[in-house]
Amino acid sequence: MSVGAMRRGLLLFACLVGLSACETDSNTASTFLSTFRPTPDSATTGSISSAWPTEDQVKPAKLMPSDPNDDLSLGKENFRQGNYGLAERYFRKAVEAGPKDAEAWLGLAAAYDRLRRFDLADRAYDEVIKLGGPTPEVLNNQGYSFMLRGQYGRAREILLAARAKDPGNPYIANNIAMLDDAARGRKPTR
Repeated sequence: MSVGAMRRGLLLFACLVGLSACETDSNTASTFLSTFRPTPDSATTGSISSAWPTEDQVKPAKLMPSDPNDDLSLGKENFRQGNYGLAERYFRKAVEAGPKDAEAWLGLAAAYDRLRRFDLADRAYDEVIKLGGPTPEVLNNQGYSFMLRGQYGRAREILLAARAKDPGNPYIANNIAMLDDAARGRKPTR
């Protein structure tokens, strides 16, 4: 039997075990899983199972999107390409699917800013702040939004609050420099 076939068989077995554990109560599942935990004897025998981490050592894996073409990813890609109308559409769909997704709300706010729909951008920023608070990233984007509107005083206030939270952030520093140029009547440098 090849190594690849053995791995596929083990993966299939693990999936079946996982499914069977879903159908039982949590005590049965934990008892079942404990049978696969290495014992002190196996640690001295040098078996492969002795290398398995204990529950205390296992950290939850960061979940990746199951589909790289999900609405949030498509919104980001279209935003990067300057397709703000499409980005808004995908971010809006992502927000409708997951109303507690702060990243989707922030993308939606940025797309609305680029479309000059500041009324809708303000509502989206309010949602982001309700979900995750006024993070430096949110304040930076919100300050940039007010700069786009020509409201330099409000933009400065928000950008300085962002810088106070993250003094070394180059994006915040760049937006403050752009704001200073705009306030002096010069074309902002990017």
